[in-house]
Amino acid sequence: MKDQPKWARAIYTTGVIAMVTGAFDPLEGSVVILAGSALVALSTYLVKDRNWKIFMTSFILIMLGVCGLFYISSLGGIGRSSTTSWWWIIIMFPYPIGWIINVVVFIGRAAKKAKIESQE
Repeated sequence: MKDQPKWARAIYTTGVIAMVTGAFDPLEGSVVILAGSALVALSTYLVKDRNWKIFMTSFILIMLGVCGLFYISSLGGIGRSSTTSWWWIIIMFPYPIGWIINVVVFIGRAAKKAKIESQE
């Protein structure tokens, strides 16, 4: 994302910040993380970044996991006083998997950028 419009960089940066700040409370911040992931996927798609498919896939995973999280919450949650089995937690797994994929790609991109800048 080197030669890109300033608005695309602003959308990307806002998305990354939203994903990081939402992680301080993954349950309540799930909507913030979802919005941040959407912004990152949108900005990388619009500038034809080489990682846009990875970001889009992780956005879809996060969206599915957050929907599962809300569904489990509507059933009364999981645990002691709930009648819902612990196996229902499986429908939330895409949420942290998508978030971890995004973070790994962010770190890889930052390391690659730092390496390129140190060689110049």
